[in-house]
Amino acid sequence: FAGERLPKPERGKMRVHKINNVNKALDFIASKGVKLVSIGAEEIVDGNAKMTLGMIWTIILRFAIQDISVEGEGPGYLPPGRRRLPNPLRLIRDLSPSAETSAKEGLLLWCQRKTAPYKNVNVQNFHISWKDGLAFNALIHRHRPELIEYDKLRKDDPVTNLNNAFEVAEKYLDIPKMLDAEDIVNTARPDEKAIMTYVSSFYHAFSGAQKAETAANRICKVLAVNQENEHLMEDYEKLASDLLEWIKRTIPWLEDRSPQKTIQEMQQKLEDFRDYRRVHKPPKVQEKCQLEINFNTLQTKLRLSNRPAFMPSEGKMVSDINTGWQHLEQAEKGYEEWLLNEIRRLERLDHLAEKFRQKASIHEAWTEGKEAMLKQKDYETATLSDIKALIRKHEAFESDLAAHQDRVEQIAAIAQELNELDYYDSPSVNARCQKICDQWDVLGSLTHSRREALEKTEKQLETIDELHLEYAKRAAPFNNWMESAMEDLQDMFIVHTIEEIEGLIAAHDQFKSTLPDADKEREAILGIQREAQRIADFNSIKLSGNNPYTSVTPQIINSKWERVQQLVPKRDHALQDEQSKQQSNEHLRRQFASQANIVGPWIQTKME
Repeated sequence: FAGERLPKPERGKMRVHKINNVNKALDFIASKGVKLVSIGAEEIVDGNAKMTLGMIWTIILRFAIQDISVEGEGPGYLPPGRRRLPNPLRLIRDLSPSAETSAKEGLLLWCQRKTAPYKNVNVQNFHISWKDGLAFNALIHRHRPELIEYDKLRKDDPVTNLNNAFEVAEKYLDIPKMLDAEDIVNTARPDEKAIMTYVSSFYHAFSGAQKAETAANRICKVLAVNQENEHLMEDYEKLASDLLEWIKRTIPWLEDRSPQKTIQEMQQKLEDFRDYRRVHKPPKVQEKCQLEINFNTLQTKLRLSNRPAFMPSEGKMVSDINTGWQHLEQAEKGYEEWLLNEIRRLERLDHLAEKFRQKASIHEAWTEGKEAMLKQKDYETATLSDIKALIRKHEAFESDLAAHQDRVEQIAAIAQELNELDYYDSPSVNARCQKICDQWDVLGSLTHSRREALEKTEKQLETIDELHLEYAKRAAPFNNWMESAMEDLQDMFIVHTIEEIEGLIAAHDQFKSTLPDADKEREAILGIQREAQRIADFNSIKLSGNNPYTSVTPQIINSKWERVQQLVPKRDHALQDEQSKQQSNEHLRRQFASQANIVGPWIQTKME
């Protein structure tokens, strides 16, 4: 950021070395006019995240945002590597309590001027004004119009706008993607510092004011040959060779990850490692420190005598030793972590295996008989009330099944953990777990199939029940009509005149004219019963008993209808016979009247 050389950091890894190095950085920052309040090297070394983040923001503010020129940068884009000097008259030069505000105002003013011509862009701050993504796209379009099709952007699609700007900036402007579109959109007030930092990258990319990173510190120094220090060189070579040889022998031992099956074996390995830490390593640490001291002393003497620097044999440089030592410590750290993890793994294995067996046994006991229960077809002979009871019972089972889902997942999770911990009997655990999971899938499938069958049967039984009810409603009046008709057809009649018998014949003819409609009604009623039976047969439903709504069966209807059919011709014959009889009587009456009309006057004459 600063582009300046800092004091050489100390190479040691002790706490005091780290604190000194951090203090060098803090002193440099303070030398640039930055007021560091309540920021100490000890807290940063100790990992105070809040303090470290605050320090990072201070660095960003001072070296990336503070020196922003509003009028001193041109409108064009400068590729990476080309730099334009900022206008010194318009730079913010101090970091007093108002420095952050001034830097923010300068950056905000630059953004406002660049985005002013763009529709739907009104930059008033570094949080809400950037949520829809249009401001980012406007900045890019202002300087590189060929990269953004601004007119096609929609204000109501902020995620697409933000991702478009981030991707273009990363691909064409070498600006890394520091923000996440979803985080910005889903946050009521986006992080102001994050957006300021990201926007400052646009400023530096477009204005060319970003300061180039300082080159890596050159560490090679010209050493003078000093024959007087040949003894120190020989000591260095021998000490370095011995130390590197010890590192070479020790690393393979630390990298050995041969697993053990018992805790006792792993605890012995841990004890050997502790002996290494207490007994074998400390002398080597002293040798390494002495080696570095000797090397530095030798180099100082060579420099003071204006001789070339001492160049150790290939592979024996201090950096080589540090690299080897670093590999040693990495292997040591990995070995220690592996030992502790192995011990924890072996301790957990027995516990997990027993836990797996207990849960598996409980689950297997619960599932016993469940498949047979789900496969039974008791619904085929059930009534509508029975099927509703079966459905309620099945719903209770489904709730029980759902409650056991967690148990199955726990069993699978334990089996997975046993596999991850390399349990020696994992094959049997996996086989049992797979059997439980397969059986669980079967139970789920059977449960679903039984529910479908129960619901289908319920629907069919409801249809049959409606047909039974309709049958009963129509069969009852039709049965009453047939009974009344049979009574009328069997009713005795006494007539004395032709007019009376002819009235009865006319009424009987009227009754016979209704028989076709009655027969149709009979067929319709019987058709309802046949439809109910057809539905039952098609769906393999065994109907139990007669129609629950009526005692009038199809057999009764057919029997009474046949009786009506038989009584009709009998009634015809009886009426015809009576008609003939009345006609004969009428003829006799007429003869009698004729004779009486002749004899009557004669008798009257004789009597007179």
